[in-house]
Amino acid sequence: MSYAGRSTSGSRPKRRAAAITTGIALSALILSGCAQSEREEGTGDAAASSDVDGTFVFAASSDPKSLDPAFASDGESFRVSRQIFEGLVGVKPGTADPEPLLAKSWETSEDALTYTFELQDGVTFHDGTDFNAEAVCANFDRWYNFTGIQQAESLAYYYSKLFKGFSDTPETATYESCEATGDTEAVVTLAKPFAGFIAALSLPAFSMQSPTAMDQYAANEASGTAEAPTLTEYAKSHPTGTGPFKFENWEVGNQITLSAYDDYWGEQGQVTDIIFRVIDDPNSRRQSLEAGTIDGYDLVAPADTKSLADAGYNVMAREPFTILYLGMNQKVEELANPLVRQAIAHAIDKQALVDQTLPEGTKVASQFIPDVVNGYNEDVTEYEYDPEKAKSLLAEAGYPDGFSVDFNYPTGVSRPYMPTPEQVYTNITAQLEEVGITVNPQPNKWSPDYLDRVQASEDHGIHLLGWTGDYNDTDNFVGVFFGGEKPEFGFNNPEIFDALEEARQVSSLEEQTPLYEQINEDIAEFVPAIPLAHPAPSLAFNERVVSYPASPVNDEVFNKIELNK
Repeated sequence: MSYAGRSTSGSRPKRRAAAITTGIALSALILSGCAQSEREEGTGDAAASSDVDGTFVFAASSDPKSLDPAFASDGESFRVSRQIFEGLVGVKPGTADPEPLLAKSWETSEDALTYTFELQDGVTFHDGTDFNAEAVCANFDRWYNFTGIQQAESLAYYYSKLFKGFSDTPETATYESCEATGDTEAVVTLAKPFAGFIAALSLPAFSMQSPTAMDQYAANEASGTAEAPTLTEYAKSHPTGTGPFKFENWEVGNQITLSAYDDYWGEQGQVTDIIFRVIDDPNSRRQSLEAGTIDGYDLVAPADTKSLADAGYNVMAREPFTILYLGMNQKVEELANPLVRQAIAHAIDKQALVDQTLPEGTKVASQFIPDVVNGYNEDVTEYEYDPEKAKSLLAEAGYPDGFSVDFNYPTGVSRPYMPTPEQVYTNITAQLEEVGITVNPQPNKWSPDYLDRVQASEDHGIHLLGWTGDYNDTDNFVGVFFGGEKPEFGFNNPEIFDALEEARQVSSLEEQTPLYEQINEDIAEFVPAIPLAHPAPSLAFNERVVSYPASPVNDEVFNKIELNK
């Protein structure tokens, strides 16, 4: 894919690119329904001049983890961030592919190390600060110069996984420098090739943020511990981007309110105010839609999709671009044994799990990337459901009578890859107990405890987690999961780490594909975690929502919503 000169973002084979967009190339989802919405009075100025009520109420499954996207990795944080912030690179509607946004175009050097970005002119941040090349470099340099707790996975998750190092570890870092060569021209230089660089810049974690606001509200003064970081004043109350909506307030546990930014450089659309209302229970979200107190919600419980559709509400399933997995912490003695990990894999009936707990359209997973992503291995090693084989492996590993293990799972949340975590936990627990594995339940509230415990500490055993792909690149899945040593999985495998580092630097798709196919086989044999399913998350809306900008990677900005009343 090229916008100006040569781009290293790479284009996928036509078969795979078509697969992603089949059935989901919906820059706007046409909807009809039967819910009468009871609106709260909007605060945006445009509401008074329109017959359409510009206040859009969307039910979130939890509070965001942070309003500073550089220090976030969860979907609810990014859902809010996408309204407030924009990056140099956006996402082509209805696909997982990159397209220009704050950068009008870019050119890439032949050695794939230098990127010259031509920027949009006349763009301002919500505090009035000009968006220009100096602001771009301030953001790149901010990420690179994170220190101490800022580098923890519980904060700078995406930067550490994709850019591999910081200014105090230049020997591993992908980024080298940024230079403002003109008001609307920024040159970013990498220390080593990164084939997914352009696509990665579409992530909310790499959004452009106001240097003025970040300085004024101490965005970099993170505190606390890696397991329990404390939000900065900026991340709680002053997120400042260039997007169509600006931040108003956050009532933790209740709602977040945004309003239209009057000086937005793009098309503002009909929505003048957004309320993200926190409703963590799927039943309560459904009831709120039926009562007309919200306009829509994501992560519809599998048991509700048919009844809502039959009642006339508009229910849609995204094409699966997700992975749900059972993680295993190898710092736990039993889980460090590969025979035990293989036994757990054989103990799980994935099809039953999908049929009983996950949305219609969900696919059973054999590996950690969807089948539309480059590098998918059709012949990967699989561990078929076989309880007797599981018992035999446990006996061979020295556990003929089984063993007990902590099972961590989140509460008070629905995720695109796991709309009902408690049901998934209960289903897998029953299957493990059939082969002699006793589970010690370890529930934690999603925000703020679960991710910190699982991703930033060794205090966990087996656990449920997953991923919604951010862009169409294999590194965005397996590279993020298994590209280096991390507390979540507790293993050190230099062969896999080195293979992933090599593959991410190969810009030729023809050369890169077999590398990732082999990596997926190596991961399957090592069994650091068990890929369970590729769920198809569903959304539901009431009648006044005429269209919604559905995206397989959740790149959904509400200025694209169309309303009829």
